[in-house]
Amino acid sequence: MSKKKRKLTTAVNAKKKQRQKEYMTVFMNGKQKRVKRPQTIDGMSVDEFIMKNADQVWLHQNEMWEYMTEEGNIFENENTDQEKRIEDKNISVPF
Repeated sequence: MSKKKRKLTTAVNAKKKQRQKEYMTVFMNGKQKRVKRPQTIDGMSVDEFIMKNADQVWLHQNEMWEYMTEEGNIFENENTDQEKRIEDKNISVPF
């Protein structure tokens, strides 16, 4: 007769779950290898999260100029706001 399969202890189960969170199994050259999982934030990759949520100042402070766009130029936005204020002052409203 074969041996009965023993149950894993709570500590062993906890270590196994932690290992599964940190690593994933991939095949390389026909063999299984355990590699670290890529970092994610809310299910997105780190680069994708930064591109969606970072403002222009933060990108500049962290030297991530490749993610900066021309649309989000802060100085252009300030100029357009000032121009709108000037236009609003010049509009005469009859009483």
